[in-house]
Amino acid sequence: MKHPLRYAPLLATLLALASVPATAAKKEAAAEPAAAGGAVATVNGKAIAKAKADLMVNMQKAQGRPDSEDLRRAVKERLLMLEVVSQEAQKKGLDKKPDIQAQIDMSRQDVLINAYLADYVRSHPVNPDAVKKDYDTYVATMGDKEYKARHILVEKEEEAKDIITRLKKGEKFEDLAKLSKDPGSRDKGGDLDWSVPANYVKPFADALAGLSKGKYTETPVKTNFGWHVILLEDSRAFTPPSLDELKPQITQNLQRQMVDQHVQELMKKAKVD
Repeated sequence: MKHPLRYAPLLATLLALASVPATAAKKEAAAEPAAAGGAVATVNGKAIAKAKADLMVNMQKAQGRPDSEDLRRAVKERLLMLEVVSQEAQKKGLDKKPDIQAQIDMSRQDVLINAYLADYVRSHPVNPDAVKKDYDTYVATMGDKEYKARHILVEKEEEAKDIITRLKKGEKFEDLAKLSKDPGSRDKGGDLDWSVPANYVKPFADALAGLSKGKYTETPVKTNFGWHVILLEDSRAFTPPSLDELKPQITQNLQRQMVDQHVQELMKKAKVD
């Protein structure tokens, strides 16, 4: 089954960064000297930049934790621990090992990429007209009715025909649903709950829309999943979510498309030998 507006999230890290002050990721990536913004502490003579503490605090705040002295104390203790262990690792020369250097380089690259993409999204806001256009397309696709259906999915057409024959002889749809290979509905008597036709593949949706209440398909319905016997239990008017409700989803989807296109343009411009 499918859903036309089941949008994939826009690069989870990107959106997380977008909620943090714009300079936070850049400060971490640039590794500014502690003197530029002060230090929260020193470990064996090495200063821990205040920018690191601010970044960690902002990350906690983005997750809903309120700023407080306790939070900043915990952040400072965490940074002290990280610095102590990091210095020990460097004493052993671990930072000189090729595989470790590669991991450090990749982590730095990740930070820079996320900072760049977050900055790109902030400087290229989605046009409200584009959001409205996408919403109108969604509404038109969903239609004005939704259906409560059951189905039995089998591998072969002959199996579906046999189920239809047994239904005609009086066997219950819910009992025969145990023969279905759909794990999501098999143990619920084939129940698919309420849904609009657009949520189903076309052959299934067309067959469902052509049924009368209480009737089942007397001819097996073939989809890429197999062969279906479909029962329509009821139908009702469908009211789609409002534009305000779907705006965050639609905006994320448009941002993802915009970022994907931008990255592809950068790829085309790059000289790759």
